[in-house]
Amino acid sequence: MVAMTLSRSSLSGRSLLKAMAALITPTILSGCILVGPDYKRPKAVLSAKFKETQPAPGWSKAQPDMAAIPKGTWWTIYNDPVLNELESQVSISNQNLKKYEAQYRNAQALVMAAQANLYPTLTGGLNFSRNSQGGTATSTSGTQYSTGRTRNTYAAQLSADWTVDIWGKIRRQIQEQVTAAQASAADLANARLSYQSQLAQDYFELRYQDSLKALLERNITLYEHTLAIVQAQHQGGTMNGNDVWQAQNQLDAARANATATDVTRSEYEHAIAVLIGRPPAELSLSRNALPASIPEIPVSIPAFLLQRRPDIASAERAMEQYNAEIGVAIGAFYPQLSLSAAYGYSGNPVQSLIQVSNRIWSLGASASQTIFAGGARTAAVEEANADYDSAVATYRQTVLTALQDTEDQLSSLRILKQQAEEQKHAVQSAIHAADVSVSQYKYGTAIYTTVLTSQRSALSSQQTALQIQQNRLLASVKLIADMGGGWNIDELPSKNYLQRHNPLVPAFIENSLQK
Repeated sequence: MVAMTLSRSSLSGRSLLKAMAALITPTILSGCILVGPDYKRPKAVLSAKFKETQPAPGWSKAQPDMAAIPKGTWWTIYNDPVLNELESQVSISNQNLKKYEAQYRNAQALVMAAQANLYPTLTGGLNFSRNSQGGTATSTSGTQYSTGRTRNTYAAQLSADWTVDIWGKIRRQIQEQVTAAQASAADLANARLSYQSQLAQDYFELRYQDSLKALLERNITLYEHTLAIVQAQHQGGTMNGNDVWQAQNQLDAARANATATDVTRSEYEHAIAVLIGRPPAELSLSRNALPASIPEIPVSIPAFLLQRRPDIASAERAMEQYNAEIGVAIGAFYPQLSLSAAYGYSGNPVQSLIQVSNRIWSLGASASQTIFAGGARTAAVEEANADYDSAVATYRQTVLTALQDTEDQLSSLRILKQQAEEQKHAVQSAIHAADVSVSQYKYGTAIYTTVLTSQRSALSSQQTALQIQQNRLLASVKLIADMGGGWNIDELPSKNYLQRHNPLVPAFIENSLQK
């Protein structure tokens, strides 16, 4: 490293200040020097429209503003007061979300730390010292006596050191931290949406178990009625005892299956409690049926996913962060200019310390440049470029995954809607066949095996219909999340907002960060 230093010994104070001003002022005030490349958002691979362009019946294409989804409270479209209450607690009490909030505050603090490097470091000091120097002398009478002196010294001094950001390296560091904070804010929004979506899915899974148990209990009542018929036939001597055993077995199996739903329901209830930051023992949800209808959800064009999904926003902000990192690495190739100044007083006694005769001051400037570092600086630039390329690939992959997720749910909803209509007819046919077989059995025109088969088929058809409805609800929740849940990129904190803690940042710095 080569260093050049100017101090008061080579220039007068006034001449030094003029020299530094002539060197620094035009460069800083222009605000146009920023090492490294300026950021331009790379293009993502997008299709003009979704492949699954035809929404399922009951669904509609939306205007780009997606106004139909309540901003921040998308779950209210399901019109479920219990779900609304649970969702409102996620942002308040979910512990994983609090972790992301803390990470965002940490990112804000790093912005403040980076901004601090733009300013001089001021240091104040107070010193006191007491020293003595011994000695002896001989009087005219030949007697020796001590001539030692004890001296007190008091000093007060202020000093300032400033690394001047001529090349914009510090401004690139600020840009890096500001965009990292924006990415952290997007991560927080994405986590919030993810946990809200997970809670809605768990809630509908729980309601599915409620509806399944209700279905099984209705069939238990039906099987009890069938068993009574079989027992009557057996007592009348028209049927053998094996039919009774089969009917009893069917009833017992249905009761066992109904009880088994409580295991899965309990697990989802516990999961919901944890999502809202409460111990499972403190949450009990009364039983209720699965919603019978699917809400209308708007579908926008693929390009608007870039504005609606917080995970895409996070990946995009990360690209600018790593782009700024390139500038920071390149800044190591440029000289560093530092200024220093000190002013104070030193003397005795303390009562008369602040006098011109006791004044001490100094001014200095130094410039340093690394000549050889074994390739470390070049390696840092290559590393930063690689990080940026990785961020670009991550961004594009995030967009592709978002497109895939949305296409998946669109196709699921379209196909499940058709399947639900078909299954509705299957349920009607199966129930009718079961009723007919029981009637025929009562009159002795059908064997019990026919009754058993038809009733099992009817139950299976009803369970399938219930599962289809459940799948449609889950797909609707996932689609809302895939479309961003009403979130908009405008909700990210602006660069100016993130720099609000340092209102004295010169305008040229703010302008350069907006590029």
